[in-house]
Amino acid sequence: MTMILSGSGEQGGLAAPMLRLASALLLVGVLIASVPAGVESIGACNGVIGSDLPPAHDVVQLYKSNGITAMRFYNPQPELLDALRGSGIAVILGTANADVPLLASKPGYAASWVATNVQPYYPSVNISYITVGNEITGDPAFKSSILPAMKSLHFALAGALGARAAGGIKVSTALRFDALVDTFPPSKGAFKDAETMVPLAGFLASTGAPLLADVYPYFAYRDNPKDIALSYATFQPGSTPVRDDGSGLVYTTLFDAMVDALYSALEKAGEPAVRVVVSESGWPSAGGFGATVENARAYNQGLIDHVGKGTPKRPGAPVEAYIFSMFNENLKPGDETERHFGLFYPSKAPVCPISFHGVQQPAAKQRQHAPLKKGAKNHTNY
Repeated sequence: MTMILSGSGEQGGLAAPMLRLASALLLVGVLIASVPAGVESIGACNGVIGSDLPPAHDVVQLYKSNGITAMRFYNPQPELLDALRGSGIAVILGTANADVPLLASKPGYAASWVATNVQPYYPSVNISYITVGNEITGDPAFKSSILPAMKSLHFALAGALGARAAGGIKVSTALRFDALVDTFPPSKGAFKDAETMVPLAGFLASTGAPLLADVYPYFAYRDNPKDIALSYATFQPGSTPVRDDGSGLVYTTLFDAMVDALYSALEKAGEPAVRVVVSESGWPSAGGFGATVENARAYNQGLIDHVGKGTPKRPGAPVEAYIFSMFNENLKPGDETERHFGLFYPSKAPVCPISFHGVQQPAAKQRQHAPLKKGAKNHTNY
């Protein structure tokens, strides 16, 4: 998880990719028409930075009993992978950030990683994606290693499983949202580090893999409640619609605007057919400004109910998204809110009523502890 930072700057380094943009845009219609079955599913991230979390078997059963069909976790956990066997739950499996330089440079390391963490479980465990690191694209320490690591792991999967089987597991990485600059309006979205992201996006396009990104309207609202309405940030009616004069599209939710800024960045990188998967999104229920049970329920249920509709830039193309997180994690560092993003307490009791089945459950009386600021126009960088 990360704070979402606003940004501004030039979109340099993109001239060559822009030459390919016109022809590449023809692929977008094909992309929307051929979104893989099931990508509209909402998953939940299973963080483990807590002292009192349930055992792996109980975690998997809680996912199943609530109809949560996909799980993200951040490094290989043998006990959890064993518990996932035969569950049908789609999995995003992460590599540790510390493994990325080794995957990039050490001969045989990727093959060993696959032999240890994939081959014993796949296909009994439905591994959909492997993320090479988490939120490292803006870190100079990983600038030269992230794409080589992704390629190394991609080819190691093909060598271990065969090209056909390996094609079912896509290798990507997960971005911080502040990997973008000029996020408002969405049509101005561009990658801050084009030197890294343009070839990375090209690799994703060549393998059919999506770009994963962590998208948090909460942090944008928290940092600028004067200009961003609570209703606009939490999928509630009544906020001022935002017109993007660059595209002519109209936005009624901040989530859509942020996702479409990512699509704009991919277009400027010359790869508009690369799909965006929202690998983290959520709202804290306590610990800071705007962090209430009521707002967390509104955002998380709104996200579940909304993503099947697509975004203004990709209407009708369901967004695959993962709520952060499954449990409150009492040992997470940082602001107090970091320990209150869970859908459930470690006891497995729900923090607030949320339905993953498309049926709204009764909720407690709504109270907005962080009230809408009058005059919010939702015109701002995020």
